[in-house]
Amino acid sequence: MKAVLSRAEMRALDRHASTQGQVPTLVLMENAGRGAAELIERELGLDRRFLVVCGAGNNGGDGFVVARRLLVRGARVRALLLVPAERLKGDAQTNHHAFVGVGGEVIEGAGSKERLSQELDRADVVVDAVFGTGLDREVEGFLREAIELVNRAPVRRVALDVPSGLDSDTGAALGVALRADLTATFAQHKRGLLTPSGALHAGRVELVDIGVPSSLAQALGFGAELCEAADVAQAVGRRLPTAHKASAGRVLVLAGSPGKIGAALLVAHGALRAGAGLVTLGARPEVAEVFEQRVLSAMTARIDFDDLGRTLSPLLEGTDVVAIGPGIGLDEDARRLVDRVVLEWDGVKVVDADAITHFKGSARDLADAAGSLILTPHPGEMGRLIGVSSAEVEADRFAAVERAVAATRATVLLKGAHTLIGAPGERIAVCPRASTVLATGGSGDTLTGIVAALAVGATPRLAALSAAYLHGRAGELWALRHGGSDRGLLADEVADLVPDAIAELAEAPPALTS
Repeated sequence: MKAVLSRAEMRALDRHASTQGQVPTLVLMENAGRGAAELIERELGLDRRFLVVCGAGNNGGDGFVVARRLLVRGARVRALLLVPAERLKGDAQTNHHAFVGVGGEVIEGAGSKERLSQELDRADVVVDAVFGTGLDREVEGFLREAIELVNRAPVRRVALDVPSGLDSDTGAALGVALRADLTATFAQHKRGLLTPSGALHAGRVELVDIGVPSSLAQALGFGAELCEAADVAQAVGRRLPTAHKASAGRVLVLAGSPGKIGAALLVAHGALRAGAGLVTLGARPEVAEVFEQRVLSAMTARIDFDDLGRTLSPLLEGTDVVAIGPGIGLDEDARRLVDRVVLEWDGVKVVDADAITHFKGSARDLADAAGSLILTPHPGEMGRLIGVSSAEVEADRFAAVERAVAATRATVLLKGAHTLIGAPGERIAVCPRASTVLATGGSGDTLTGIVAALAVGATPRLAALSAAYLHGRAGELWALRHGGSDRGLLADEVADLVPDAIAELAEAPPALTS
Protein backbone atom coordinates (compact mmCIF):
# COMPACT_ATOMS: atom_id res chain seq x y z
CA MET A 1 0.00 0.00 0.00
CA LYS A 2 1.15 3.53 -0.77
CA ALA A 3 0.15 6.56 1.28
CA VAL A 4 -2.59 8.83 -0.07
CA LEU A 5 -2.53 12.15 1.76
CA SER A 6 -5.03 14.85 2.55
CA ARG A 7 -4.13 18.54 2.45
CA ALA A 8 -3.49 18.60 6.19
CA GLU A 9 -1.42 15.40 6.07
CA MET A 10 0.73 16.79 3.26
CA ARG A 11 1.34 20.01 5.18
CA ALA A 12 2.38 17.99 8.22
CA LEU A 13 4.75 15.90 6.10
CA ASP A 14 6.40 18.98 4.56
CA ARG A 15 6.72 20.58 7.98
CA HIS A 16 8.19 17.45 9.53
CA ALA A 17 10.67 17.00 6.66
CA SER A 18 11.97 20.56 6.98
CA THR A 19 12.05 20.76 10.80
CA GLN A 20 12.61 17.32 12.29
CA GLY A 21 14.14 15.96 9.09
CA GLN A 22 16.39 19.01 8.65
CA VAL A 23 15.78 19.11 4.88
CA PRO A 24 15.55 22.79 3.88
CA THR A 25 12.36 23.77 2.11
CA LEU A 26 14.46 25.21 -0.70
CA VAL A 27 15.93 21.73 -1.26
CA LEU A 28 12.47 20.18 -1.29
CA MET A 29 11.33 22.71 -3.89
CA GLU A 30 14.43 22.08 -6.00
CA ASN A 31 13.88 18.34 -5.88
CA ALA A 32 10.23 18.74 -6.86
CA GLY A 33 11.00 21.03 -9.78
CA ARG A 34 13.89 18.91 -10.99
CA GLY A 35 11.78 15.75 -10.89
CA ALA A 36 8.92 17.43 -12.75
CA ALA A 37 11.29 18.83 -15.40
CA GLU A 38 12.79 15.38 -15.93
CA LEU A 39 9.30 13.91 -16.31
CA ILE A 40 8.37 16.61 -18.85
CA GLU A 41 11.55 15.99 -20.85
CA ARG A 42 10.97 12.24 -20.80
CA GLU A 43 7.33 12.46 -21.83
CA LEU A 44 7.30 15.44 -24.20
CA GLY A 45 10.88 16.05 -25.21
CA LEU A 46 12.62 19.42 -25.31
CA ASP A 47 11.89 20.44 -28.90
CA ARG A 48 8.80 22.40 -27.95
CA ARG A 49 7.95 25.92 -26.83
CA PHE A 50 7.23 25.89 -23.11
CA LEU A 51 5.26 28.45 -21.12
CA VAL A 52 5.40 28.07 -17.34
CA VAL A 53 2.49 29.96 -15.75
CA CYS A 54 3.29 30.81 -12.13
CA GLY A 55 1.36 32.03 -9.11
CA ALA A 56 2.60 33.65 -5.93
CA GLY A 57 3.03 30.68 -3.61
CA ASN A 58 5.22 27.61 -3.40
CA ASN A 59 3.59 26.12 -6.48
CA GLY A 60 4.85 29.13 -8.40
CA GLY A 61 8.29 28.50 -6.94
CA ASP A 62 8.12 24.91 -8.20
CA GLY A 63 7.30 26.36 -11.60
CA PHE A 64 10.37 28.59 -11.65
CA VAL A 65 12.55 25.56 -10.84
CA VAL A 66 10.94 23.66 -13.74
CA ALA A 67 11.50 26.64 -16.05
CA ARG A 68 15.17 26.90 -15.03
CA ARG A 69 15.78 23.18 -15.39
CA LEU A 70 14.18 23.08 -18.84
CA LEU A 71 16.11 26.18 -19.90
CA VAL A 72 19.52 24.78 -18.97
CA ARG A 73 18.62 21.57 -20.83
CA GLY A 74 18.23 23.63 -24.00
CA ALA A 75 14.46 24.08 -24.17
CA ARG A 76 12.75 27.23 -25.37
CA VAL A 77 10.98 28.31 -22.21
CA ARG A 78 9.39 31.45 -20.85
CA ALA A 79 7.71 32.03 -17.51
CA LEU A 80 4.62 34.15 -17.04
CA LEU A 81 3.85 35.50 -13.57
CA LEU A 82 0.13 36.01 -12.91
CA VAL A 83 0.70 38.21 -9.82
CA PRO A 84 2.90 41.25 -9.16
CA ALA A 85 6.51 40.19 -8.59
CA GLU A 86 6.58 41.91 -5.18
CA ARG A 87 4.12 39.31 -3.88
CA LEU A 88 6.74 36.58 -4.20
CA LYS A 89 8.29 35.59 -0.88
CA GLY A 90 10.76 33.07 0.48
CA ASP A 91 11.66 30.07 -1.68
CA ALA A 92 9.39 31.18 -4.53
CA GLN A 93 11.18 34.53 -4.72
CA THR A 94 14.58 32.82 -4.55
CA ASN A 95 13.75 30.57 -7.49
CA HIS A 96 12.30 33.47 -9.45
CA HIS A 97 15.65 35.24 -9.08
CA ALA A 98 17.53 32.03 -9.97
CA PHE A 99 15.59 31.61 -13.20
CA VAL A 100 16.25 35.21 -14.19
CA GLY A 101 19.88 34.82 -13.12
CA VAL A 102 20.55 32.03 -15.63
CA GLY A 103 19.03 34.06 -18.44
CA GLY A 104 15.37 33.16 -18.12
CA GLU A 105 12.66 35.57 -19.20
CA VAL A 106 9.73 36.30 -16.89
CA ILE A 107 6.71 38.03 -18.42
CA GLU A 108 4.75 40.20 -16.03
CA GLY A 109 1.17 39.13 -16.73
CA ALA A 110 -0.68 40.24 -13.63
CA GLY A 111 -4.25 41.20 -14.57
CA SER A 112 -3.61 41.01 -18.30
CA LYS A 113 -5.68 38.47 -20.23
CA GLU A 114 -4.29 39.91 -23.44
CA ARG A 115 -0.69 39.20 -22.45
CA LEU A 116 -1.55 35.67 -21.36
CA SER A 117 -3.39 35.05 -24.65
CA GLN A 118 -0.38 36.27 -26.63
CA GLU A 119 1.95 33.93 -24.76
CA LEU A 120 -0.43 31.00 -25.14
CA ASP A 121 -0.45 31.57 -28.89
CA ARG A 122 3.34 31.14 -28.90
CA ALA A 123 3.40 27.99 -26.74
CA ASP A 124 3.16 24.26 -27.43
CA VAL A 125 3.17 23.20 -23.77
CA VAL A 126 1.88 25.04 -20.71
CA VAL A 127 3.18 24.10 -17.28
CA ASP A 128 0.62 24.99 -14.63
CA ALA A 129 2.22 26.34 -11.43
CA VAL A 130 -0.51 28.66 -10.18
CA PHE A 131 -2.09 26.91 -7.17
CA GLY A 132 -0.92 23.85 -5.26
CA THR A 133 -2.46 21.57 -2.66
CA GLY A 134 -3.10 24.39 -0.20
CA LEU A 135 -5.98 25.94 -2.16
CA ASP A 136 -9.22 25.67 -0.17
CA ARG A 137 -11.33 28.50 -1.54
CA GLU A 138 -13.08 29.20 -4.83
CA VAL A 139 -10.93 30.72 -7.57
CA GLU A 140 -12.22 34.12 -8.61
CA GLY A 141 -11.39 37.16 -10.71
CA PHE A 142 -8.41 37.29 -13.03
CA LEU A 143 -6.90 34.02 -11.86
CA ARG A 144 -10.11 32.21 -12.72
CA GLU A 145 -10.12 33.81 -16.16
CA ALA A 146 -6.48 32.84 -16.61
CA ILE A 147 -7.17 29.17 -15.89
CA GLU A 148 -10.11 29.24 -18.29
CA LEU A 149 -7.88 30.73 -21.01
CA VAL A 150 -5.28 28.01 -20.52
CA ASN A 151 -8.00 25.35 -20.69
CA ARG A 152 -9.20 26.71 -24.03
CA ALA A 153 -5.73 26.99 -25.57
CA PRO A 154 -4.67 24.31 -28.13
CA VAL A 155 -1.65 23.23 -26.06
CA ARG A 156 -0.49 20.30 -23.98
CA ARG A 157 -1.00 21.02 -20.28
CA VAL A 158 1.18 19.75 -17.45
CA ALA A 159 0.14 20.44 -13.83
CA LEU A 160 2.55 20.62 -10.91
CA ASP A 161 1.37 18.72 -7.80
CA VAL A 162 -2.36 19.18 -8.54
CA PRO A 163 -4.16 21.00 -11.37
CA SER A 164 -4.73 24.59 -10.30
CA GLY A 165 -8.21 25.09 -8.88
CA LEU A 166 -8.66 21.46 -7.83
CA ASP A 167 -9.47 20.71 -4.20
CA SER A 168 -6.68 18.30 -3.26
CA ASP A 169 -8.90 16.60 -0.66
CA THR A 170 -12.08 16.01 -2.68
CA GLY A 171 -11.12 16.44 -6.33
CA ALA A 172 -13.82 19.08 -6.77
CA ALA A 173 -13.19 22.08 -9.00
CA LEU A 174 -13.14 25.20 -6.83
CA GLY A 175 -15.05 27.31 -9.31
CA VAL A 176 -12.72 26.30 -12.11
CA ALA A 177 -9.82 23.88 -12.42
CA LEU A 178 -7.16 23.29 -15.01
CA ARG A 179 -7.68 20.33 -17.35
CA ALA A 180 -4.22 18.75 -17.51
CA ASP A 181 -2.93 16.03 -19.80
CA LEU A 182 -0.25 15.09 -17.26
CA THR A 183 0.15 15.87 -13.56
CA ALA A 184 3.46 15.58 -11.71
CA THR A 185 2.42 15.16 -8.08
CA PHE A 186 5.08 15.53 -5.41
CA ALA A 187 6.19 13.16 -2.63
CA GLN A 188 2.93 11.27 -2.06
CA HIS A 189 -0.38 10.62 -3.80
CA LYS A 190 -3.16 13.13 -3.10
CA ARG A 191 -6.75 12.18 -2.28
CA GLY A 192 -8.31 14.59 -4.75
CA LEU A 193 -6.43 13.14 -7.71
CA LEU A 194 -7.91 9.71 -6.97
CA THR A 195 -11.54 10.64 -7.58
CA PRO A 196 -13.59 10.77 -10.80
CA SER A 197 -13.40 14.57 -10.91
CA GLY A 198 -9.70 14.53 -10.05
CA ALA A 199 -8.98 12.01 -12.80
CA LEU A 200 -10.91 14.17 -15.25
CA HIS A 201 -8.76 17.21 -14.47
CA ALA A 202 -5.39 15.58 -13.79
CA GLY A 203 -4.99 13.34 -16.81
CA ARG A 204 -2.21 10.85 -16.23
CA VAL A 205 -0.66 11.24 -12.78
CA GLU A 206 3.02 10.53 -12.12
CA LEU A 207 4.53 10.55 -8.64
CA VAL A 208 7.72 12.62 -8.33
CA ASP A 209 10.24 11.91 -5.57
CA ILE A 210 11.34 15.00 -3.63
CA GLY A 211 13.77 13.31 -1.25
CA VAL A 212 11.35 12.61 1.60
CA PRO A 213 11.27 8.91 2.53
CA SER A 214 7.88 7.23 2.72
CA SER A 215 8.73 6.22 6.28
CA LEU A 216 8.06 9.81 7.36
CA ALA A 217 4.47 9.54 6.15
CA GLN A 218 4.17 6.24 7.99
CA ALA A 219 5.46 7.82 11.18
CA LEU A 220 3.08 10.77 10.99
CA GLY A 221 0.07 8.68 10.03
CA PHE A 222 -2.45 9.04 7.21
CA GLY A 223 -6.03 8.03 6.51
CA ALA A 224 -5.97 6.52 3.02
CA GLU A 225 -3.73 4.27 0.96
CA LEU A 226 -3.41 3.12 -2.62
CA CYS A 227 -3.59 -0.65 -3.05
CA GLU A 228 -1.03 -2.42 -5.21
CA ALA A 229 -0.81 -5.73 -7.02
CA ALA A 230 1.15 -7.27 -4.15
CA ASP A 231 -1.65 -6.47 -1.73
CA VAL A 232 -4.21 -8.15 -3.97
CA ALA A 233 -2.00 -11.20 -4.40
CA GLN A 234 -2.59 -12.00 -0.72
CA ALA A 235 -6.25 -12.69 -1.48
CA VAL A 236 -5.65 -14.99 -4.45
CA GLY A 237 -2.59 -17.04 -3.56
CA ARG A 238 -1.96 -20.25 -5.47
CA ARG A 239 -4.14 -23.15 -4.45
CA LEU A 240 -2.81 -26.24 -2.74
CA PRO A 241 -2.82 -29.53 -4.68
CA THR A 242 -5.49 -30.76 -2.28
CA ALA A 243 -8.01 -28.05 -3.31
CA HIS A 244 -11.50 -29.18 -4.33
CA LYS A 245 -14.75 -27.45 -5.20
CA ALA A 246 -16.00 -27.20 -1.61
CA SER A 247 -12.71 -25.90 -0.25
CA ALA A 248 -12.64 -23.33 -3.08
CA GLY A 249 -15.75 -21.77 -1.57
CA ARG A 250 -19.51 -22.03 -1.64
CA VAL A 251 -21.36 -18.89 -2.68
CA LEU A 252 -25.12 -18.42 -2.53
CA VAL A 253 -26.49 -15.74 -4.85
CA LEU A 254 -29.84 -14.28 -3.83
CA ALA A 255 -30.69 -11.99 -6.70
CA GLY A 256 -32.93 -11.53 -9.71
CA SER A 257 -36.65 -11.08 -10.28
CA PRO A 258 -38.86 -11.00 -13.38
CA GLY A 259 -37.27 -8.57 -15.83
CA LYS A 260 -33.96 -8.57 -13.93
CA ILE A 261 -32.74 -12.11 -14.47
CA GLY A 262 -29.45 -10.95 -15.94
CA ALA A 263 -28.30 -9.30 -12.71
CA ALA A 264 -28.29 -12.61 -10.85
CA LEU A 265 -26.60 -14.47 -13.71
CA LEU A 266 -23.82 -11.87 -13.79
CA VAL A 267 -23.23 -12.16 -10.04
CA ALA A 268 -22.91 -15.93 -10.38
CA HIS A 269 -20.61 -15.62 -13.40
CA GLY A 270 -18.38 -13.17 -11.54
CA ALA A 271 -18.13 -15.47 -8.54
CA LEU A 272 -17.25 -18.49 -10.67
CA ARG A 273 -14.61 -16.67 -12.69
CA ALA A 274 -13.05 -15.32 -9.48
CA GLY A 275 -12.63 -18.85 -8.17
CA ALA A 276 -15.72 -19.87 -6.21
CA GLY A 277 -15.98 -23.64 -6.30
CA LEU A 278 -19.75 -23.97 -5.93
CA VAL A 279 -22.30 -21.28 -6.77
CA THR A 280 -26.03 -21.59 -6.15
CA LEU A 281 -28.64 -19.20 -7.49
CA GLY A 282 -31.59 -18.93 -5.12
CA ALA A 283 -34.82 -17.22 -6.14
CA ARG A 284 -38.61 -17.41 -6.40
CA PRO A 285 -39.73 -20.62 -8.17
CA GLU A 286 -40.65 -18.85 -11.40
CA VAL A 287 -37.28 -17.08 -11.49
CA ALA A 288 -35.34 -20.22 -10.59
CA GLU A 289 -37.04 -21.96 -13.51
CA VAL A 290 -35.60 -19.38 -15.87
CA PHE A 291 -32.15 -19.78 -14.26
CA GLU A 292 -32.27 -23.50 -14.96
CA GLN A 293 -32.61 -22.81 -18.65
CA ARG A 294 -29.57 -20.53 -18.67
CA VAL A 295 -26.86 -21.82 -16.34
CA LEU A 296 -24.29 -24.55 -16.88
CA SER A 297 -21.78 -24.08 -14.08
CA ALA A 298 -24.07 -22.95 -11.26
CA MET A 299 -26.82 -24.70 -9.32
CA THR A 300 -30.30 -23.36 -8.66
CA ALA A 301 -32.65 -23.45 -5.69
CA ARG A 302 -36.29 -22.47 -5.29
CA ILE A 303 -37.15 -20.21 -2.35
CA ASP A 304 -40.67 -19.83 -1.00
CA PHE A 305 -40.75 -16.28 0.31
CA ASP A 306 -43.66 -17.27 2.59
CA ASP A 307 -41.69 -20.14 4.13
CA LEU A 308 -38.09 -18.97 4.46
CA GLY A 309 -37.42 -21.28 7.38
CA ARG A 310 -37.97 -24.37 5.27
CA THR A 311 -36.59 -23.20 1.90
CA LEU A 312 -33.88 -20.67 2.77
CA SER A 313 -32.35 -21.87 6.03
CA PRO A 314 -30.89 -25.11 4.56
CA LEU A 315 -29.23 -23.08 1.80
CA LEU A 316 -27.64 -20.74 4.32
CA GLU A 317 -26.33 -23.67 6.35
CA GLY A 318 -24.47 -24.98 3.32
CA THR A 319 -22.77 -21.79 2.15
CA ASP A 320 -19.70 -19.73 3.01
CA VAL A 321 -20.69 -16.35 1.56
CA VAL A 322 -24.00 -14.88 0.41
CA ALA A 323 -24.24 -12.26 -2.34
CA ILE A 324 -27.61 -10.54 -2.10
CA GLY A 325 -29.43 -7.72 -3.81
CA PRO A 326 -28.93 -7.22 -7.56
CA GLY A 327 -32.32 -7.23 -9.24
CA ILE A 328 -34.04 -8.76 -6.20
CA GLY A 329 -36.74 -6.10 -6.10
CA LEU A 330 -38.14 -3.72 -3.49
CA ASP A 331 -41.41 -5.41 -2.59
CA GLU A 332 -42.34 -6.77 0.83
CA ASP A 333 -41.34 -10.33 -0.03
CA ALA A 334 -37.87 -9.14 -1.00
CA ARG A 335 -37.68 -7.09 2.18
CA ARG A 336 -38.36 -10.13 4.35
CA LEU A 337 -35.64 -12.08 2.56
CA VAL A 338 -33.15 -9.22 2.86
CA ASP A 339 -33.84 -8.74 6.57
CA ARG A 340 -33.52 -12.46 7.25
CA VAL A 341 -30.16 -12.74 5.51
CA VAL A 342 -28.54 -9.36 6.04
CA LEU A 343 -29.57 -8.81 9.64
CA GLU A 344 -29.89 -12.30 11.05
CA TRP A 345 -27.62 -14.78 9.26
CA ASP A 346 -24.28 -15.11 11.05
CA GLY A 347 -22.02 -15.29 8.02
CA VAL A 348 -20.28 -13.15 5.40
CA LYS A 349 -22.70 -11.20 3.20
CA VAL A 350 -22.01 -9.06 0.14
CA VAL A 351 -24.89 -6.58 0.04
CA ASP A 352 -25.57 -4.72 -3.20
CA ALA A 353 -28.15 -2.83 -5.22
CA ASP A 354 -31.77 -3.39 -4.07
CA ALA A 355 -30.62 -4.96 -0.80
CA ILE A 356 -28.86 -1.68 0.07
CA THR A 357 -31.85 0.39 -0.98
CA HIS A 358 -34.01 -1.56 1.49
CA PHE A 359 -32.03 0.21 4.22
CA LYS A 360 -32.64 3.71 2.88
CA GLY A 361 -32.54 6.07 5.82
CA SER A 362 -31.84 3.26 8.28
CA ALA A 363 -28.14 2.62 7.83
CA ARG A 364 -27.63 2.23 11.57
CA ASP A 365 -29.76 -0.92 11.54
CA LEU A 366 -26.86 -2.57 9.74
CA ALA A 367 -24.51 -1.88 12.63
CA ASP A 368 -26.33 -4.49 14.69
CA ALA A 369 -26.40 -7.13 11.95
CA ALA A 370 -25.08 -10.61 12.68
CA GLY A 371 -21.97 -11.81 10.85
CA SER A 372 -19.91 -9.63 8.52
CA LEU A 373 -21.21 -7.18 5.93
CA ILE A 374 -19.59 -5.93 2.74
CA LEU A 375 -21.67 -3.15 1.19
CA THR A 376 -21.02 -2.34 -2.47
CA PRO A 377 -23.04 0.78 -3.38
CA HIS A 378 -22.75 3.04 -6.38
CA PRO A 379 -23.04 6.77 -5.53
CA GLY A 380 -26.84 6.79 -5.79
CA GLU A 381 -27.22 3.82 -3.45
CA MET A 382 -24.65 5.32 -1.09
CA GLY A 383 -26.63 8.55 -1.01
CA ARG A 384 -29.86 6.73 -0.19
CA LEU A 385 -28.08 4.80 2.56
CA ILE A 386 -26.63 7.83 4.36
CA GLY A 387 -29.35 10.33 3.50
CA VAL A 388 -27.69 12.61 0.95
CA SER A 389 -27.84 13.06 -2.83
CA SER A 390 -25.54 11.20 -5.20
CA ALA A 391 -24.05 14.59 -6.12
CA GLU A 392 -23.13 15.16 -2.49
CA VAL A 393 -21.51 11.73 -2.36
CA GLU A 394 -19.43 12.53 -5.44
CA ALA A 395 -18.51 15.96 -4.05
CA ASP A 396 -16.55 14.26 -1.25
CA ARG A 397 -16.28 10.51 -1.77
CA PHE A 398 -13.82 9.97 1.07
CA ALA A 399 -16.14 11.67 3.57
CA ALA A 400 -19.10 9.64 2.29
CA VAL A 401 -17.24 6.37 2.87
CA GLU A 402 -16.16 7.45 6.35
CA ARG A 403 -19.74 8.36 7.19
CA ALA A 404 -21.13 5.06 5.87
CA VAL A 405 -18.56 2.99 7.77
CA ALA A 406 -19.28 4.87 10.99
CA ALA A 407 -23.03 4.31 10.60
CA THR A 408 -23.01 0.65 9.53
CA ARG A 409 -19.81 -0.73 11.09
CA ALA A 410 -19.43 -2.61 7.80
CA THR A 411 -16.86 -2.80 5.04
CA VAL A 412 -18.05 -0.30 2.42
CA LEU A 413 -16.98 -0.34 -1.24
CA LEU A 414 -17.99 2.85 -3.07
CA LYS A 415 -17.95 2.18 -6.80
CA GLY A 416 -16.62 4.62 -9.35
CA ALA A 417 -13.37 5.67 -10.99
CA HIS A 418 -10.86 4.87 -8.25
CA THR A 419 -13.21 2.78 -6.12
CA LEU A 420 -12.88 3.42 -2.37
CA ILE A 421 -13.02 0.74 0.33
CA GLY A 422 -13.55 1.65 3.98
CA ALA A 423 -13.73 -0.61 7.03
CA PRO A 424 -13.96 -0.01 10.79
CA GLY A 425 -10.59 0.93 12.26
CA GLU A 426 -8.84 0.79 8.87
CA ARG A 427 -7.48 3.32 6.41
CA ILE A 428 -9.56 3.90 3.30
CA ALA A 429 -8.14 1.81 0.47
CA VAL A 430 -8.12 3.38 -3.00
CA CYS A 431 -8.21 1.22 -6.11
CA PRO A 432 -5.65 2.42 -8.66
CA ARG A 433 -7.58 0.90 -11.57
CA ALA A 434 -10.12 3.11 -13.34
CA SER A 435 -11.28 2.18 -16.84
CA THR A 436 -14.11 3.87 -18.76
CA VAL A 437 -15.00 0.59 -20.49
CA LEU A 438 -16.58 -0.51 -17.20
CA ALA A 439 -19.36 2.06 -17.69
CA THR A 440 -21.78 -0.63 -18.81
CA GLY A 441 -24.90 -2.19 -17.33
CA GLY A 442 -24.21 -5.19 -15.15
CA SER A 443 -20.59 -4.33 -14.45
CA GLY A 444 -21.40 -3.77 -10.77
CA ASP A 445 -23.25 -7.09 -10.56
CA THR A 446 -20.15 -8.86 -11.80
CA LEU A 447 -18.11 -7.05 -9.16
CA THR A 448 -20.48 -8.28 -6.45
CA GLY A 449 -19.80 -11.86 -7.51
CA ILE A 450 -16.04 -11.32 -7.51
CA VAL A 451 -16.18 -9.86 -4.00
CA ALA A 452 -18.21 -12.85 -2.81
CA ALA A 453 -15.76 -15.38 -4.23
CA LEU A 454 -12.75 -13.67 -2.65
CA ALA A 455 -14.53 -13.23 0.69
CA VAL A 456 -14.47 -17.02 1.15
CA GLY A 457 -10.81 -16.94 2.12
CA ALA A 458 -9.96 -13.29 2.75
CA THR A 459 -11.03 -10.68 5.27
CA PRO A 460 -13.95 -8.51 4.11
CA ARG A 461 -11.68 -5.51 3.51
CA LEU A 462 -9.06 -7.49 1.59
CA ALA A 463 -11.76 -9.23 -0.45
CA ALA A 464 -13.38 -5.91 -1.37
CA LEU A 465 -10.20 -4.07 -2.36
CA SER A 466 -8.88 -7.09 -4.26
CA ALA A 467 -12.13 -7.52 -6.16
CA ALA A 468 -12.14 -3.84 -7.14
CA TYR A 469 -8.56 -4.16 -8.36
CA LEU A 470 -9.19 -7.32 -10.40
CA HIS A 471 -12.44 -5.92 -11.81
CA GLY A 472 -10.66 -2.74 -12.91
CA ARG A 473 -7.72 -4.64 -14.35
CA ALA A 474 -10.04 -6.92 -16.30
CA GLY A 475 -11.54 -3.82 -17.92
CA GLU A 476 -8.08 -2.54 -18.81
CA LEU A 477 -7.13 -5.89 -20.34
CA TRP A 478 -10.27 -5.87 -22.49
CA ALA A 479 -9.45 -2.36 -23.72
CA LEU A 480 -5.88 -3.37 -24.56
CA ARG A 481 -7.13 -6.35 -26.55
CA HIS A 482 -9.57 -4.16 -28.46
CA GLY A 483 -7.14 -1.54 -29.71
CA GLY A 484 -7.51 0.78 -26.74
CA SER A 485 -11.27 1.15 -27.16
CA ASP A 486 -13.06 2.98 -24.36
CA ARG A 487 -16.47 1.33 -24.93
CA GLY A 488 -18.22 -1.83 -26.05
CA LEU A 489 -17.36 -4.12 -23.13
CA LEU A 490 -20.14 -6.43 -21.93
CA ALA A 491 -20.44 -7.17 -18.22
CA ASP A 492 -19.95 -10.91 -18.64
CA GLU A 493 -16.70 -10.21 -20.49
CA VAL A 494 -15.36 -8.48 -17.38
CA ALA A 495 -15.71 -11.73 -15.46
CA ASP A 496 -14.12 -13.72 -18.28
CA LEU A 497 -10.91 -11.69 -17.96
CA VAL A 498 -10.62 -11.94 -14.17
CA PRO A 499 -8.52 -15.16 -14.39
CA ASP A 500 -6.06 -13.29 -16.62
CA ALA A 501 -5.89 -10.45 -14.09
CA ILE A 502 -5.26 -12.98 -11.33
CA ALA A 503 -2.51 -14.67 -13.35
CA GLU A 504 -0.64 -11.36 -13.57
CA LEU A 505 -0.41 -11.23 -9.79
CA ALA A 506 2.01 -14.16 -9.73
CA GLU A 507 4.70 -11.72 -10.88
CA ALA A 508 3.94 -9.11 -8.20
CA PRO A 509 6.71 -8.50 -5.61
CA PRO A 510 5.89 -9.24 -1.97
CA ALA A 511 3.62 -6.74 -0.24
CA LEU A 512 5.18 -4.23 2.13
CA THR A 513 3.43 -3.83 5.44
CA SER A 514 2.20 -0.30 6.11
